[in-house]
Amino acid sequence: MVGGVHHRLHYSRAGLPVSLRKAASRLFLAGLALFLSASTWAQYPGQITKKTKDTPDLRAIAVLEWTGEAGKPKASRLVPVAVLDGGQLQDGGIYLARPQPLALSGEVEYELDQDGKPIGLYDIENAGQEQGSWVGYGAWKPMPVPRAKRPALDMAKVDEDYQSDEPVLHRKHHADDPPASGKTTTPDADSSAPAAPDDPDRPVLHKAPTAGGSSSSDEPTLHRKDSSTDSGTASGDASSASSGDPDRPVLKKEKKKAEDEPRVDSVADEDADPDRPRLKRGKSNADSLQVTPSLMGLPADLEQTVAVSDAKTRPPHPWDFQWANPEDEEKMKSALEEMARNALGLTPPPAPPAPAKKANARKAAKPVTPAPPPEPVPLEGEKFRVFELAYGAGATLVLSAHTAGPATEQKFVTLIAQPDLYGNVLVLLKNVTDGAHLDITPRMRLVDAVDALADNRGELLFELRGATQRQFALYRVMRGQAEKIFSTGGADLGIQASE
Repeated sequence: MVGGVHHRLHYSRAGLPVSLRKAASRLFLAGLALFLSASTWAQYPGQITKKTKDTPDLRAIAVLEWTGEAGKPKASRLVPVAVLDGGQLQDGGIYLARPQPLALSGEVEYELDQDGKPIGLYDIENAGQEQGSWVGYGAWKPMPVPRAKRPALDMAKVDEDYQSDEPVLHRKHHADDPPASGKTTTPDADSSAPAAPDDPDRPVLHKAPTAGGSSSSDEPTLHRKDSSTDSGTASGDASSASSGDPDRPVLKKEKKKAEDEPRVDSVADEDADPDRPRLKRGKSNADSLQVTPSLMGLPADLEQTVAVSDAKTRPPHPWDFQWANPEDEEKMKSALEEMARNALGLTPPPAPPAPAKKANARKAAKPVTPAPPPEPVPLEGEKFRVFELAYGAGATLVLSAHTAGPATEQKFVTLIAQPDLYGNVLVLLKNVTDGAHLDITPRMRLVDAVDALADNRGELLFELRGATQRQFALYRVMRGQAEKIFSTGGADLGIQASE
């Protein structure tokens, strides 16, 4: 088969003119080179592409947990959640762990956001493991204050040759005006000589006479002490200084005995012995933690906020929704609270119907005043937030609460809802669980909204807390749906959306 093809190709070329034969040969060689280059390219494992401006940088999302006062916590720790790399969310607890993950590397700085507004900075200083998960420890620092604008410099004080354009008023000099104080009228006089006094009776201070001059003044004169005089010499020197008054008391410094004086041998110069050890003040080189772990477990007064580390500086994006009518917020909240009570089983059963009246009753019955409805059962630990997750988007409502009683008997509910076109509440996600089934269906606790994908749109960050473990999850609310787009640990904990 191959020989036949070669024979037909040779025969067809033999019957062509010389010019066409050369053209066919060149075409054949070009095709052969293209085939060889294609086979070589197929064996090349890949190509190196340069980084373009559109390539996204790394962006880390974490949760800061602390106890005490915000800004000055008693104890704190940072829990990594996700790292945005190339548009994909990676688990921040294991992403590039060597051994600690990249999100907890030393000197990584996080911006702490609350409702999309920065409230401080958190610098990672060291990391450790708590119950098998990596957490970071560091220091909470305030946001840097912008520098004040410097006032304009007075060029007249900086540059003596500077001439201002501002007009200056000068007083007219008259011939009969007395000369200015401290100045002479003679232009050839020495500028250092004092001016003649205007008042002849004015007292004048004269310079004291020099040491060699004569002075008839009886005023006492203070003389500077001679530095060559030794203060620790014998009392004869002191008595000579006060020879005018022989009865004047003189203070004498007691001289120590020679045997009581400590003897110190001269220390050799430091440069004489270069190997001599020297004590210096500074930081220790030991492998010790700069910040010791101080927050362990899940205390009752635990506070949480969002932490974001990004190479780019992005403007703040507040997430609070501004209602056009404040009454709409109360209406939506009341509707969600009623749904939460129904989910928790706190709604009392309806009252039984009233008995039917007899038809042969002669006397008209008195109107019966209906009993007032019972007060709604209060929700324990209720938290209600309304978000605007994108500029110009509608309201997104989140309500969470639980019942009273022991922890193992409590019931928990979390609702994500939005208003529909008719002003009613449309539930997008409902999470209901109890203390006995937290490992199967964990409790959803809202942390805050955060722009996890760096697309100027917020996602809802929840803590999924079970009885023995917990995770963090990001939910995107869009087109009437609440979809979980990421969770740490890669485990599905069985949170189901409502119908």
